[in-house]
Amino acid sequence: MKLLANENFPVLSFNIIKDAGYDAIHIGIQNPSINDEEVVQIAITQNRVILTFDSDYGTLVFKKGMRPPGVIYLRFQHFSPEFPAIFLLDLIREGRYIFEGMFSVVDDNGNIRQRRIG
Repeated sequence: MKLLANENFPVLSFNIIKDAGYDAIHIGIQNPSINDEEVVQIAITQNRVILTFDSDYGTLVFKKGMRPPGVIYLRFQHFSPEFPAIFLLDLIREGRYIFEGMFSVVDDNGNIRQRRIG
């Protein structure tokens, strides 16, 4: 699975994910300050699942009809900069969920809701 970390995704977590061997890019490093629609277009063009803390992606997918390969929307309240990576890597390695083609909402209590995109 190829990943695209939104600008609000902690760089430390992004680096941990990259170091774990995942093909990932970070918008804040490669394309800072672009809008959410442009982020979705990059995700589509490069076939990447978006990692974000931004709830606006739900509007883009379900109201505006944009179809990224997947979105993992993290709803963590208070966390250290490495927590999202550790949490996500554990979740991905478990293999219980498929994130491609899904809009996934994940909270820090381990609750996961998924809805098919498209």
